Amino acid sequence: MSTLEIKDLHVSVSTEDGAKEILKGVTLTIKDGETHAIMGPNGSGKSTLAYSIAGHPKYEVTGGTVTLDGEDVLAMSVDERARAGLFLAMQYPVEVPGVSVANFLRTAKTAIDGEAPKLRTWVKDVNAVMGENGLDASFSQRSVNEGFSGGEKKRHEIAQLNLLQPKVAVLDETDSGLDIDALKVVSEGVNRFSAGGDKGVLLITHYTRILRYIKPDYVHVFVNGRIAEQGGPELADQLEAEGYDKYVNAAV
Repeated sequence: MSTLEIKDLHVSVSTEDGAKEILKGVTLTIKDGETHAIMGPNGSGKSTLAYSIAGHPKYEVTGGTVTLDGEDVLAMSVDERARAGLFLAMQYPVEVPGVSVANFLRTAKTAIDGEAPKLRTWVKDVNAVMGENGLDASFSQRSVNEGFSGGEKKRHEIAQLNLLQPKVAVLDETDSGLDIDALKVVSEGVNRFSAGGDKGVLLITHYTRILRYIKPDYVHVFVNGRIAEQGGPELADQLEAEGYDKYVNAAV
């Protein structure tokens, strides 16, 4: 049983005017088999939470703890966090010219497992996952994210998720910029990942449309660096109807 536990997390970033606190005491527990959706307006700190969990050096943790199965995540380097079982799908995946998708995926799998996958079965696995995510087999020979459409970048992220099989997936606005067809493909990939019941998902989004395809167990409203409200899937429907205004106004 895997558990990602965040307790009273405070995070700041450096600005020209000094340190600015972005996260102001976030507490959240994600157990395996659970899908948590974090929703909130722009600038509320949702992506800061994702990158802080992953270990982005821009973000300074000034208080609180993050543990995965009792192990101190904040004491780990970025690669150690990945090997421990954390995965981040980025809102804006970066281009890596000169590194093929095939080499990138195999290198990542080798680093996480501690040994290289057997080539014959690995190629078969990669091709199968590419197909499931609406990507042609030739896609593996392209440089990572170079010249990819927005939909291709996001489907490639989910292909990584399906191949690497982490304990907990943090998906930062994976639905951003997707048309309805790509949204369905991406959602199906996330659902395949979580179907076994032994994986946790933290899904960060502005909108409820992805939640029509990925059903959350819990919904958290994120405003001004804090969780302002939480509930079940019905909370997403309430947000769709009413928006974030009452939470934003209460936080002012």
